[in-house]
Amino acid sequence: MSCRAEVPADRDAIRRVHTSAFGDDGTVAALADALRAAPAPLAPLSFVARVDGGAGGEIVGHVMLSASRLDAPSRLVSVYVLSPLGVLPGYQRQGIGIALIEVALAAARDSGVPLVFLEGDPAYYGRRGFERADALGFRAPSLRIPPPAFQVARMPGYESWMTGTLVYHDAFWAYDCVGLRE
Repeated sequence: MSCRAEVPADRDAIRRVHTSAFGDDGTVAALADALRAAPAPLAPLSFVARVDGGAGGEIVGHVMLSASRLDAPSRLVSVYVLSPLGVLPGYQRQGIGIALIEVALAAARDSGVPLVFLEGDPAYYGRRGFERADALGFRAPSLRIPPPAFQVARMPGYESWMTGTLVYHDAFWAYDCVGLRE
């Protein structure tokens, strides 16, 4: 298995990953397409995981860092949201998601962005450098996000005044990809 930056030729495979991983009608795949295409304060960073096997290997996972903003008391701060993250069901629980998170966080550090937010399982992401965001003075963008699931990784560019409310990119709202559903 190896990880690399996404290239345009990967887009169909990425759509297959998210549609399979989330078992939905393609909403998460459409979200990834919209985040990639939309104007934003930071360029999205996107990575694929592939397993070798002839002709460049099969893409089995994808992660994206998409731009959002932190509404801090003194000014808006450009931040990343780690979403979406998907791995084909047949390749889950093999460390692929972990590898993609590590690649994404390294890219975030290199970009100079101060914070990376996500919605997810605190037991899983807590072992990968994420902390409960509300305990650090951050407010979730929606009441549908349970407080333990709203998490943040502080990067080297983080400063203590950077607190406030996370404001998701419009695409998250347009595709109704915020918070938990019944």
